[in-house]
Amino acid sequence: MPASPPPQVITVSELTRRIKGLLEDKFPNVWVEGEISNFTVASSGHVYFTLKDADAQLSAVMFRGAAAKLNFKLKDGLQVIASGEVSVYEKRGQYQIIVSQMLPKGLGALQLAFEELKQRLAKEGLFDPKRKKPIPTLPQRIGLVTSPSGAAIRDFLNIIGRRFPNLHIVINPVRVQGEGAAQEIATAIDQFNALHATRKLKLDVLIVTRGGGSLEDLWAFNEEIVARALARSKIPTISAVGHEIDFTIADFVADLRAPTPSAAAELVVKAKEEFAMLMQQYQKRLDKDLRLSVGGARQRFTELATSYVFRQPAELIRQYQQQVDDLRHRLSQATGAGFAAQRARLDTASEKFKLLSPQARVASWNQRLDSHQRRFDAAFARFWQTTNHRLQHVVGKLELLSPKSTLSRGYSITLLADSHRVVRSVTHVRDGSKISTKLLDGEFGSVVSSRPDPDESQ
Repeated sequence: MPASPPPQVITVSELTRRIKGLLEDKFPNVWVEGEISNFTVASSGHVYFTLKDADAQLSAVMFRGAAAKLNFKLKDGLQVIASGEVSVYEKRGQYQIIVSQMLPKGLGALQLAFEELKQRLAKEGLFDPKRKKPIPTLPQRIGLVTSPSGAAIRDFLNIIGRRFPNLHIVINPVRVQGEGAAQEIATAIDQFNALHATRKLKLDVLIVTRGGGSLEDLWAFNEEIVARALARSKIPTISAVGHEIDFTIADFVADLRAPTPSAAAELVVKAKEEFAMLMQQYQKRLDKDLRLSVGGARQRFTELATSYVFRQPAELIRQYQQQVDDLRHRLSQATGAGFAAQRARLDTASEKFKLLSPQARVASWNQRLDSHQRRFDAAFARFWQTTNHRLQHVVGKLELLSPKSTLSRGYSITLLADSHRVVRSVTHVRDGSKISTKLLDGEFGSVVSSRPDPDESQ
């Protein structure tokens, strides 16, 4: 009987790769609901955890890039909805879900995400009143970011039409709830600012609004991307989202919060009647101030008309004439005294000029030169006499200390004949040494014949 062919044998790695391929093809993108457990964050920033329910558990990994986009913190026990692809970690032969998106499940989780983002943005200073821009009193052009089919835009336009119908309103239509709504709202805010910066569309105020709804419905206005767009807006912003009791992250970041879309329309512009009333008040205040100013001017005119100047003008002129005569007399006296003083100063200057003439200065220089010459001659004579005396004294000392002077007193100098060294001690010579003896009138040579023993000399 022929032997059957051996079964096909594959490696563990090959089998694992085949299973991995089947899972990835079958489940390229799934949404899974579960509770987080065994939550850890690696030093690389990747997040590892387990999704579990009452009957099973699933290993999960969320890489650093996807984890950084979360607007809430992950922790054990948190109920979430995760989206990703099912795959196999080949090293362990373990199937897992690679999570790309994640949402908290339930109202409690959404509120947790809201509070965490609110605290983080507050620490960055996005809610600081110092950075908020003032809203113009009467804007001429308003940018509106909202849904074109919602009740909010109808309420807003209705109130604006009744209060101040000649305003220019530009609408940038967006979705205000659901997936992708936050990105559309942020993009619309940035588009308005780009047009404003290039002066293609100058806006005085920008309003982000929608009607009421549940926390999930309003969630697009709690996204960080919308908060960042409002914070970097150069146009003053108003957030009017939901009802009066609803608060969103956008409300805290915007320059002004309106409780409702209708309230935003009332806040952004006053009614024409209010402006007319305000103008009447200004007119009344202006009339009152004008009447007070005219009355004060009339009173000052009356006081001046009844003053001494207007009652006795001729007497006032005579007094001024007398003052002029007095001043003319004083000027004449002062002029005469001034001329005398100037003449005396001129005479003094003339005498000084004579002393400073070139001839006088040359004569003075000659006198000074003669005086210096005499002083120099006397000083040089004294110097010569002193120097000559010192020189004679030194010469006398030299002669006294010279060898000839010493020899003239009966001394002699003994030298070794071969080296001409001076013999200063008997130890410098021995028997047979040739020596030379110098006297005042000559010298002679000799040979040492016997040298006494130093011990015997003692």
